[in-house]
Amino acid sequence: MDELKAKIKEYSHLAATLSNQARAIPLEPKENRKRKLELHGQAIQASRQCRALIEELKRQQAA
Repeated sequence: MDELKAKIKEYSHLAATLSNQARAIPLEPKENRKRKLELHGQAIQASRQCRALIEELKRQQAA
């Protein structure tokens, strides 16, 4: 369970970092938009993974 908690912390930190990096990129020039979207997509994926791990932790705690 501690390993699961560590992974949750890791993914939540990664999602926040990627999101902050995406917000810091200006929309111009056009190449920046692509990079911004890539970072935002990666942040969403990390967030989804984090939520899945939280659900798994809840299931383990309920059992």
